[in-house]
Amino acid sequence: MASEGTGVSGLAGRYATALFELADENKALDQVAQDLAAIKQMLVESPDLNRLVRSPVLSRGDQSRAMGALLKQAGVSELTQRFVGLVAQNRRLFALRGMIDGYLAELARRRGQMTADVTSAYRLSDPQVQALTDVLRAQMGSKIEVRVTVDPTLIGGMIVKVGSRMIDSSVRTKLNKLQIAMKGVG
Repeated sequence: MASEGTGVSGLAGRYATALFELADENKALDQVAQDLAAIKQMLVESPDLNRLVRSPVLSRGDQSRAMGALLKQAGVSELTQRFVGLVAQNRRLFALRGMIDGYLAELARRRGQMTADVTSAYRLSDPQVQALTDVLRAQMGSKIEVRVTVDPTLIGGMIVKVGSRMIDSSVRTKLNKLQIAMKGVG
């Protein structure tokens, strides 16, 4: 079940689980995963699409028609189109991102894959990402996908999150700890 062990619960978890089971029955796990990754990317890139999925002002029909036209234009599979249409008809588009994350997390879990979220102060080069992936694979003992984001406010270093583990070696955190320690001295 997607809501167990993936960090996705409630409404989004139930929808993600239902879609996963439907995709599994139709032997379309990978196709649906590709579709959902494309939709997630569209949500990241388009403020207008974000307003569409979050707007309580738009009617069910308007949201459903808009999403249907968008997904058809994007070449998304029929199964994914029907699923997103159902989500729109049920006025649950606001939770679509969580549903996508739940589905992708469940797929990765079933395949024995883990995801490491890495936040660094600067953009990592391809050899650095590969070296980090190799170290994490050796430590975790399983397939691992590394997602890297950049946050200049870290000043230097990085934060690595894998499952419930987090390693924060950022300069920002070290400076904050030093500041707290200095308050105790004076």
